[in-house]
Amino acid sequence: MFNMPLYKEPDFLKEMFLKAPDAVLREVETDGVAPENYHATTIFPEYFKIKGKWILAEESRMDCVAVYKNGRIYVIEFRNLKKGDLVVVGRTEDASEGIFVHTEGFESDEDLREAFSFRQSRSRETAYSKDYDNIYELLEHERENGSIVWVMGPACAFDADSRAAFAALVRNGYVNGLLAGNALATHDLEASYLQTALGQNIYTQKSQPNGHYNHIDTINKVRECGSITKFVEYGYAKDGIIYECVKNNVPFVLAGSIRDDGPLPEVYADVYKAQDAMRNIIRNATTVICMASALHTIATGNMTPSFRKINGEIRPVYFYSVDISEFAVNKLKDRGSLSVKTIVTNIQDFIVNVKKGLKAE
Repeated sequence: MFNMPLYKEPDFLKEMFLKAPDAVLREVETDGVAPENYHATTIFPEYFKIKGKWILAEESRMDCVAVYKNGRIYVIEFRNLKKGDLVVVGRTEDASEGIFVHTEGFESDEDLREAFSFRQSRSRETAYSKDYDNIYELLEHERENGSIVWVMGPACAFDADSRAAFAALVRNGYVNGLLAGNALATHDLEASYLQTALGQNIYTQKSQPNGHYNHIDTINKVRECGSITKFVEYGYAKDGIIYECVKNNVPFVLAGSIRDDGPLPEVYADVYKAQDAMRNIIRNATTVICMASALHTIATGNMTPSFRKINGEIRPVYFYSVDISEFAVNKLKDRGSLSVKTIVTNIQDFIVNVKKGLKAE
């Protein structure tokens, strides 16, 4: 059975906290520009001493700044700063400047492992049986108690079985949000509309006559309909990932790319609007699973903290990165998302295994 780790907050009765000064606040003088010596936030719970009281920044993301307003700490992107905002300044994290980054809030058996042991890295040689069991238990728990967000690259839609498996996950309530690009949605809709993905039969993988037209024909038809929702309502899509999201009212964000064809009407052309839309979904996520999309995975990892405060309780956010490339999954850790759990495997096999493990139909 899944057991939620207990959060242990800092002991603010310790001398280091009692003697700590209040955090220094400085006003923003120019929209979008932080004061000198600003404090940049991390993925971990962070506390700021204001008027003698330690305040948790309840909703955080890395590489942003802490703004004090109306008795709360808000974590704000640089581009969203406004003149007059009170920004926390200071580059220490040990309470000496009224700023404390709490990296040990959740106890874990992994923290007790020996300093020297074999096969501690995550690679294609790693045994993932336990990881799969953990994912099944976690998703069962989160379906009833959390919010599960998936980040998907187009490879997830290139195989008939993986499309069907993920569609089943949507139908059965294991998907609360989807983040992707133009390609994932295009090829998934193409698979339903023309039974191909990039012109290849979705099951046999055989190229079809003039198949290179199929994805742009699909985009063109969606644009003629006016939206993906209308495309589904008019019966051009009858199955698949996006179809099930539409039918089950699961929100999705399609972030644009310089290489996009079309694109589909719902694709965000403005990257900062796309980022805001992604964060609107991520801010409620308690489990995030990223599959076969290095750029979307890194983008999502950068806006996902290691914790979430829900109904007054602090709990961990579970974050998985799944890809057949060791480089792709390790890249996220290199960018600072240290809480990520990585799985190196074929993405189509991963989705099918998760569907089978959850017995989703």
